[in-house]
Amino acid sequence: MPTGAKLIGALTFMALAYFLSDLIKPLLPEGTNVSRLSEINAIIGFIMGWTVMGKGAGHTYRQSFGYGFTTLAATVFWCLLIWSGHEMLKRSVKMYYDGPVEALQEMAALYVEYAKIAAVQEVLLAAAFGALFVAWLTEYFARRWS
Repeated sequence: MPTGAKLIGALTFMALAYFLSDLIKPLLPEGTNVSRLSEINAIIGFIMGWTVMGKGAGHTYRQSFGYGFTTLAATVFWCLLIWSGHEMLKRSVKMYYDGPVEALQEMAALYVEYAKIAAVQEVLLAAAFGALFVAWLTEYFARRWS
């Protein structure tokens, strides 16, 4: 059921995912296609904000902060999974792999590689403070509109 907290959680996590994606773009290897990176990650942030953050709002601020970090972790998980899967599919079309198991192993390696690229202090601090702010904002509006 749609609620104001779900809407606020979705919109603010969408904005946070877009912002963090823009911070990560310069860190990616040169020649990486980043044309739709921010938009797709923003969609994932919207979905996670609606389903995780919005559903968990309306209790205490302390619980809301926990849901904020959970939503952040879920958003990062799905973004990395989608982008490593996308890269694996692009390579597999070019017959880069000998079989499906090798392709999945390479996808896992790409997942870890992308996570290492994004795990810099600037991005981690922005993600942590952004998740706390979004959680506070969502909880504030959940209390106000309930």
